[in-house]
Amino acid sequence: MPPTDVAHNARVWNYWLGGKDYYAVDQQVGDHIVGMYPSIREVARADRAFLGRVVRYLAGEAGIRQFLDIGTGLPTVDNTHQVAQSVAPSSRIVYVDHDPTVLIHARALLTSSPEGVTDYIDADAQQPRAILDAAADTLDFHQPVAVIMLGILNFVADTDEAVRVVRTLMDAVPSGSCLALTHPTLELGGSANEEAMRFWNRNATPPITARTRAEVARFFHGLELLPPGIVSCARWRPGRVAEDEKTVAQFGALARKP
Repeated sequence: MPPTDVAHNARVWNYWLGGKDYYAVDQQVGDHIVGMYPSIREVARADRAFLGRVVRYLAGEAGIRQFLDIGTGLPTVDNTHQVAQSVAPSSRIVYVDHDPTVLIHARALLTSSPEGVTDYIDADAQQPRAILDAAADTLDFHQPVAVIMLGILNFVADTDEAVRVVRTLMDAVPSGSCLALTHPTLELGGSANEEAMRFWNRNATPPITARTRAEVARFFHGLELLPPGIVSCARWRPGRVAEDEKTVAQFGALARKP
């Protein structure tokens, strides 16, 4: 069983999204951070909405049929397989997480359209080679794959190491594959966000690292960033005038491997 005396990201994030899979300590830490940085709930919702938009684009206009979702988190509404298979029922999805709480709830992710496939791998994001080896049972790495890393690289403290993880993954997939990611930043959030992150790192796990736009851009080296580039995830193709969307302190971007 996962520890219940220390707040954990997957459960606190679930609490902010209005889910039910969290403990009292997660609610306490989550509420304290909301008091320090009230827009954190908007960040969580914007990140989730970005997932829906980017997967719809990938399964639709981009024609991707394979998805490797690393750092899945606890299942909620509009999970990757549900969005992808609603557009393209034959889509194949592999979820990856290394959180005992997520593992307990993984069966909720292991549903699929009759034409498609959904699988779950219990693996650490910092072991990309092991992820690729396990995912090869479900995904064909000779065909394009969408690698999805939402709010996961911020738990890799060393930027060079985080870049290595991404490079290993993207080196393994063919031309036409895509990388979608979100990442917290202090460039869009101000001092309240910075203090909230310090509180998180003292009181919850795993510790979080914010990055600048320039640092996030390193993850896309050798890839073709698709418009609108690296922006607040709320402003990534929001489906209406971007100026109507409130900026949140979370970058979002999508790039294609040439």
